[in-house]
Amino acid sequence: MHDDRLFDEKIAATYDDDKGISAPEVIEPAVDLLAELAGGGRALEFAIGTGRIALPLARKGVQVEGIELSRPMVSRLRAKEGGAEISVAIGDMVTTDVARRFSLVYLVFNTINNLTSQDAQLACFRNAAAHLEPGGHFLIEVGVPPLQRLPVGETILAFDHGETHWGVDEYDVVNQNFSSHHIWLRDGSYERFSVPFRYAWPAEFDLMARLAGLRLKERWGGWKKELFTQVSDKHVSVWQKVEG
Repeated sequence: MHDDRLFDEKIAATYDDDKGISAPEVIEPAVDLLAELAGGGRALEFAIGTGRIALPLARKGVQVEGIELSRPMVSRLRAKEGGAEISVAIGDMVTTDVARRFSLVYLVFNTINNLTSQDAQLACFRNAAAHLEPGGHFLIEVGVPPLQRLPVGETILAFDHGETHWGVDEYDVVNQNFSSHHIWLRDGSYERFSVPFRYAWPAEFDLMARLAGLRLKERWGGWKKELFTQVSDKHVSVWQKVEG
């Protein structure tokens, strides 16, 4: 789960440096789709972090609030233009209740995987549903488990390699868990950072949604509403709260 032990000041200080998640061409399609789904109502971001998505969404006129467990990440949000105006509840996305209802709850960039048990992921869906108005939407962006790329008996997949950064995912296919290991070369020395995750297939998320009183409305292969296919490496899924 997100907490200061994993997403501490050191990680928060460089979180936005990753152009793969912070470049305008990455942010803008996400913000456009979220604004469309909010439909003029309020939006709540689970694990709001540094405000990478929330701040540009607020600039589009959407009233955004957030939940975040890492205080250093929230401090980074507060230091940005407009960050002081966004209400953020310090707490986890499984149990925290902000006592308001929203037309959109969203959770981006694989963050559902930070919940490392099925029970916790289901509780996140239920918490999202509890924060939604009837007919409101819950959206997650998450990768499709790349197990087709694993040779039989192997557990390691590299996801990044360069002169200053290496990234490796280590899979436990029996227990449906994996760990992402990052190694950076900085100022002549190596630094390592590892994060535990739990992966789930789209169908499992759909069942969690049904148990939470949500039904699948849309599933795309990306923020530009790309077709979701057998070779999609991620999905943007939207569930709607059942009215009545």
